[in-house]
Amino acid sequence: MSENALEQCLQKMRAAGISQAAIDNFEHYWRLCASGATGLIREDSIRPLLDPPQLDQVDVSEDAARAALQRTVMIKLNGGLGTSMGLDRAKTLLTVRDDKNFLDLIVDQVRYAREHYDARLPLVFMDSFRTTEDTLAHLAGHPGLAVDGLPLDFLQNSEPKILAGDLSPVSWPADPTLEWCPPGHGDLYPALLGTGLLDALLEAGFRYASVANGDNLGAAPDARLAGWFAASGAPYAAEVCPRTINDRKGGHLAVRIVDGQLILRDTAQTAPEEMDFFTDEHRHPYFHANNLWLDLAQLRAILAERKGVLGLPLIRNEKTVDPADASSPKVIQLESAMGAAIEVFPGATAIAVGRDRFLPVKTTNELLLLRSDVFDLGVDGRLQAQVARIPEIDLDPKHYRLIDDFDRLVTVVPSLRDAEALVVRGVWHFDAPVTVQGELELADAGEPRRYP
Repeated sequence: MSENALEQCLQKMRAAGISQAAIDNFEHYWRLCASGATGLIREDSIRPLLDPPQLDQVDVSEDAARAALQRTVMIKLNGGLGTSMGLDRAKTLLTVRDDKNFLDLIVDQVRYAREHYDARLPLVFMDSFRTTEDTLAHLAGHPGLAVDGLPLDFLQNSEPKILAGDLSPVSWPADPTLEWCPPGHGDLYPALLGTGLLDALLEAGFRYASVANGDNLGAAPDARLAGWFAASGAPYAAEVCPRTINDRKGGHLAVRIVDGQLILRDTAQTAPEEMDFFTDEHRHPYFHANNLWLDLAQLRAILAERKGVLGLPLIRNEKTVDPADASSPKVIQLESAMGAAIEVFPGATAIAVGRDRFLPVKTTNELLLLRSDVFDLGVDGRLQAQVARIPEIDLDPKHYRLIDDFDRLVTVVPSLRDAEALVVRGVWHFDAPVTVQGELELADAGEPRRYP
């Protein structure tokens, strides 16, 4: 691929005012892509992570936990629109419980921890250019949220989508915004650096960051975790959860045989013929929850050492320039995963946490659970499971995938506390109180029906 194609991309980024840190990272990944890098991690190059420390067994004094949380900042990834659910604004604006959305519940969690631990505990969202306006407008309804003059958000970088044929920047006059894409959540690190937020946090006396997806309400402030991480001295830690048969698609940590370094492997980094290894919950018994802990001082040091480019594994995301038009030009989005940074931090570690730390909402299946009596909303803003085993939910994606359809068909959330599984095929209206017990499968009746 020609250097001219790369220079066109870099000029486009400079003209758009993209930070130098982001430009340097894009160039790194463009060159990897041009070289034919696949990012595959072979099974014979790793060994499973089998015995991480368990959070429920670590010994952390209350004083140490409190002191660590007082030097911690909460960072939430908030760049996604939730387009797979039919949303056109920040996914975290979706109502979850008691007329509160994700943002409201996250704020409740942070305010409770501030009061309980007498901690400043800043809350900062990593927004995209598509989510920042709506997010900040909603947060304006929570006065006094900002801490020590720190911003409530910082912007994820943008980069050009590149043509699959020659890796030059795509042009799409019909909608020029579609010429740009986010670089994946691995952009966390250059965005912290390029916006100046990393330096601002350190100068304000904060040393640790707890990072999680905005749609994961399980990743609430946790003083015990903060205390454990501070005592570990590690530059970086990842939270992992025990894997079940339902967690086969999620990325997992492994130990690289050649140097004993912890690394992250996702499905995109697994060869098709080795997917049986990847999906084996007995061979790889822990999945990556995408909840991270960072030592901000050590992060700044390694970014300085690497001149702002951590060099995370490349993820080639092949799409069309207009996702809604399959005939539009094929493009590549150059991405990286923030969890993959574990491999660039010598001494990085992991800790096994309870499943209550992992409550993401990727589909309306999970949303139905969070809205149901399977969970109780506590005064601390946490959703606490009221059952030993979370029931399996499988709503017909043809009729329930989009949030507008889901809300139209499920006007009264059924009681699921006694359920083991709920499978719905076809169109069924839930508009009256009902209790699901055991396993229930509603077959496609060929016409809309009501249950019961």
